[in-house]
Amino acid sequence: MTGQSRPVVKLLPGRHKRVEAGHPWVFSNEVAMDPAAKALVPGGLVRLEAVSGKALGVAMFNPHTLVAARILDRDSSRAITSEFFAERLEAALALRQRLYPEPYYRLVHAEADGMPGTVIDRFGEVLACQINTAGMALLETELLAACAAVLKPKAVIFRNDSSARKLEGLAEEVRVVAGDISGKVELRENNARFFADVLAGQKTGWFYDQRENRRFVASLAKDASVLDLYCFGGGFAVAAALAGAKNVTAIDRSEPALALAQSSAEANNVTSRCTFSRGEAFAELERLAGSGARFDVVVADPPAFVKSRKDLGAGLKGYRKLARLAGSVVEKNGLLFIASCSHNVDEASFAEAVRHGLADAGRSGRILLSSGAAPDHPVHPFLPESAYLKAQTLALD
Repeated sequence: MTGQSRPVVKLLPGRHKRVEAGHPWVFSNEVAMDPAAKALVPGGLVRLEAVSGKALGVAMFNPHTLVAARILDRDSSRAITSEFFAERLEAALALRQRLYPEPYYRLVHAEADGMPGTVIDRFGEVLACQINTAGMALLETELLAACAAVLKPKAVIFRNDSSARKLEGLAEEVRVVAGDISGKVELRENNARFFADVLAGQKTGWFYDQRENRRFVASLAKDASVLDLYCFGGGFAVAAALAGAKNVTAIDRSEPALALAQSSAEANNVTSRCTFSRGEAFAELERLAGSGARFDVVVADPPAFVKSRKDLGAGLKGYRKLARLAGSVVEKNGLLFIASCSHNVDEASFAEAVRHGLADAGRSGRILLSSGAAPDHPVHPFLPESAYLKAQTLALD
């Protein structure tokens, strides 16, 4: 359906200004939620209008969610076809090719790249996709056709196992939707080789968002003893070893992740300086602190402690505890990198938790760098809350 043939969803009086100014979302309390709107198929395309009848764009509409409408295009008559997605993919691709010389990056970062609720990570000729909105789920065929036309991948995996899908009424799943893949895939980052499990690893199999932070921390690791907590596939650990760290201790509770990290260390010829161990970060930090162990560089890059707003209080206590324990094993004049990928935690609250945690450990120091995600994770200017990754690199006295 295009233009006038689409169902019309109207906003309440005065609730169109934010959307007119450029915001890509419409919340349910901004919609004239009449019986016709409530009966629409979740995720279907609609013509979005102000109460005056002025067209605001074509949107995916879900009457059952807090974010009721996600705008795809400001032209309400725009046909949403494979050609439409091919244009968006070509624009996203052109930007990433300016950023990075090799095809290993986040290719599509949801609203910031004009594909609401959708991420696509590229591993050369393999694409790992995650669709978290009912609207994009209905447009799966068009999206796949666009991927085939623009990128010609050998394999496409849908990592649709995010808990966010439940909010849209979608089931969790993992599917190979094109081509064939088994086992790990290789990627290259900052002149290093790594391996990812796009079928069973966390998220889409790799965290490209920490690329620039890994580069920065590695630049400070020459001749250093390094502790990498929550090491996952060895991104920080291997990068530090390649940069000349004298030894790296990397800890994770996942055996499959540690196996990938070990493979990456072998591929980069740094196994003699890397030790990968299974363990829970908090327990290992307690043990290391008790034994008097100290490290020149400590990396603490945990999974999200705050999955929803109700977890905020407990999650902030977790970051404070992590800062305290990690800070206690940093050598005098050493460095601490600590991060939060919880989008429900704002930058100021995270900084406060870290500050209090270091004070609890009796440590002081200076913030060398406050940073976020790599530039292949752009932020929509009207969705600052999507800048989910927050990190600090500190020099501790």
